[in-house]
Amino acid sequence: MDRSLKSLAKEAKRRMKKGFWQKQQEELEAQREHAREQGINESKLDLYFLGKVEQRVKGDSPDEFYLRVKKLLLEEGEVSDAIGRLTDREYYDSLSYSEKQRYNLELSEKYLRALERFKREYEFEIRGRK
Repeated sequence: MDRSLKSLAKEAKRRMKKGFWQKQQEELEAQREHAREQGINESKLDLYFLGKVEQRVKGDSPDEFYLRVKKLLLEEGEVSDAIGRLTDREYYDSLSYSEKQRYNLELSEKYLRALERFKREYEFEIRGRK
């Protein structure tokens, strides 16, 4: 999304008027308190929280692939056939042998990145709520 400097400035001004940064600071303080109670590393929490705020500011939409991986991990944990479960069968069947190999490699890399992200988020979002 290509946004002009003027539109970015308007968005920033709107965030300031609506108390966005004050709300973020309050949420961070609440998360820090919760982290202290749970024995979670606060500096890791700060980095994680910074990433979440950055996503909110940028207006990033949820990653559909990541959401599928997250659902799989929450419902069944790490399974040996995760790549098979995440494969788009109709698309996969239309590929040549070499294209299938490339697809499998790319899907594996995406899965590993999503798994790493899930583990980072799990520490702060899911485990922290228990």
